[in-house]
Amino acid sequence: MLRRYAIAAAVMLGLTTPALAPALAEDDALVTFQVLSPRLAVELAEAAMKDCNERGFQVAVAVVDRFGVPQALVRDRFAGPHTPETAIRKAWTAVSFRTDTSELVPATESGSPQSGARDITNALMLGGGVLVSVGGAMTGAVGVSGAPGGDEDDACAKAGIEAIQDQLPL
Repeated sequence: MLRRYAIAAAVMLGLTTPALAPALAEDDALVTFQVLSPRLAVELAEAAMKDCNERGFQVAVAVVDRFGVPQALVRDRFAGPHTPETAIRKAWTAVSFRTDTSELVPATESGSPQSGARDITNALMLGGGVLVSVGGAMTGAVGVSGAPGGDEDDACAKAGIEAIQDQLPL
């Protein structure tokens, strides 16, 4: 009963629309979601690192779940000391904004209406954070750091996802 009043108040205050109110009222008590298994997260990280190695880059690769919590982290022995944290932040940023970080770079440039997003704690607007999706649903992200640029980090991340694609359900 109290929930109905809260939804009605939200409609009256303009916080939601009458069309969305039934969906809010029927909110399920439990939510179901998917994340990569720990084994597959490690496999993804290793595949992305292998691709970067073949390109001659020493990197760190992080895989986070859909909530931004790290599931796997690997680092080449000569990758810079900043690369593990940078890889985690790139993956975290991708899931937080539900967008590959390479798309966020131009969208958050200085002077743009979204430039303030760069000030969010842990957000890192550099290429190399790529979403992992299954059937259109985000399951997590991979972040790569250490290649000579965001485009190369991005390519390694995408190669890692491609390497495990056959193990993901359609």
